[in-house]
Amino acid sequence: MLKGEELKRYSRQIILPEIGITGQEKLKNAKVLMIGAGGLGCPVLQYLVAAGVGEIGIVDADIVDISNLHRQILYGLNDVGGLKAVLAKEKLELLNPHTFITAYPVRFTSVNAEAICGVYDMVIDGSDNFETRYLVNDTCVALNKPLVFGSIFKFEGHVSVFNYQDGPDYRDVFPETPPADEVSNCAGIGVLGVLPGIIGTYMANEAIKIICGIGETLSGKLMTMSALDNTTSIFKVGKLQKQVQVKNITTVAPAPADELTIDELNAWLSESADQIYLVDVRETYEFEDYNIGGINIPLYELKEHIDELPQDKKLIFCCQTGQRSKMAIQLLKPLYKGEMYSLKNGVI
Repeated sequence: MLKGEELKRYSRQIILPEIGITGQEKLKNAKVLMIGAGGLGCPVLQYLVAAGVGEIGIVDADIVDISNLHRQILYGLNDVGGLKAVLAKEKLELLNPHTFITAYPVRFTSVNAEAICGVYDMVIDGSDNFETRYLVNDTCVALNKPLVFGSIFKFEGHVSVFNYQDGPDYRDVFPETPPADEVSNCAGIGVLGVLPGIIGTYMANEAIKIICGIGETLSGKLMTMSALDNTTSIFKVGKLQKQVQVKNITTVAPAPADELTIDELNAWLSESADQIYLVDVRETYEFEDYNIGGINIPLYELKEHIDELPQDKKLIFCCQTGQRSKMAIQLLKPLYKGEMYSLKNGVI
């Protein structure tokens, strides 16, 4: 039951017919685990705590670095060198004393994943590496926990809801972990400071809708947006046929999307260039900066150009690292019947 001070604190939210007292009590009774207290984790945590989520866990072994401060707005200069999970707990308790917060200043690993996630009703993934993302997903699948997912890259962000109401999971969209040498991060590639705030707020919104049972979530959908040109698209994603084996939180994923190397592509082009249709799915500014030919259709605009793609040629997608090109194949599978390939390792 809500206390008098809580009724006043959340009054502007409670008066919404979709929320009401019932929805606010659902928020108070909810237990949410946040993986990562960095760029995405900061806005997610701030808004969920402010909204009145009753119990929150924060997993992050990292410490605050001065290079974090342009986007991780929960921290200040005096926090540099401190543990993010611990600092986040201290600051969020000042924001709302009605939220019980547990800090886990440890790495999220296969050893502790099940024990930590098992305490909570929902998991939100704001991690910045593929190894953790797959582990979070597989743990949620094994424990039947809904997963709110977000990621950022330069000016681009993605948001989705996985493993919810028999919807797809992360591996349905990204079947396999990319090799380590294909992976980029904020330190190496950069990120616009406001972007995690935009994407993190969307993630918090999805979590609130799931908890309160209102609105339409992004389950079965992948939202992509570009902060550079204000383009937003929502792609439908489906479940792949795959066999899941729950043992030490491992998953047997489907075979990866068809890939070819740059040498194989060049061989195909020399033998039968008229049968190849190369599509660079990076953003326009990336394509203009450097490309290996073909046409440019940013990933989030593919659906709008589906009728322009020839069905009688081999469709080759390329991007910077090979990840967006794999996503392009997953997104177009329900719509495109021709041959599709992803350029392995991308154009660099």
